[in-house]
Amino acid sequence: MNFIVRAVSFILASAVPFSGCVLAQEARQSIALLDCTLIDDNAAYNDADINRIQSQRLQMISSTLRDDVHQRALFEVADNARASDLIASLQSGQDMSACNGCELRVARELGASRVGVCWVQKISNLILNMNLRVEDARSGATLFQRSVDIRGNTDQSWRRGAKALVDLLANDASALH
Repeated sequence: MNFIVRAVSFILASAVPFSGCVLAQEARQSIALLDCTLIDDNAAYNDADINRIQSQRLQMISSTLRDDVHQRALFEVADNARASDLIASLQSGQDMSACNGCELRVARELGASRVGVCWVQKISNLILNMNLRVEDARSGATLFQRSVDIRGNTDQSWRRGAKALVDLLANDASALH
């Protein structure tokens, strides 16, 4: 009899934390994180190699942001591939970081409750600014907007900037709920 009581107690004690985890996961918002874009104040002076490297860095930090947000369980990150045609169509005519609400269409298409828009402004090879804005997909209200300055135009500095943005997002409870 004593064994049965202990077994039932163990099962119940194990179920309570598990049910809390399930509830926490159900409460987590979903997000469509768009690929980062670049505003390059010196674009007229870039050669093909610089443009290629910058394009690779944009893809790198876009992936880094998605992976970091997912790994930290801040949001359920939507797979943008399901809206690739819509994204390509929108990108062909405008900058996704300043398209006056087109990002909300992508979030809705993906069934995400939030949308994240990232852009990098390159002032020079020494001074860059990385930005992230998170909006409510239904209302368009900005829930989070932060910017970090990065020094040096290197893969490492770009990764550090992306990590700093996710750190700021993780510490902003109002953006997560």
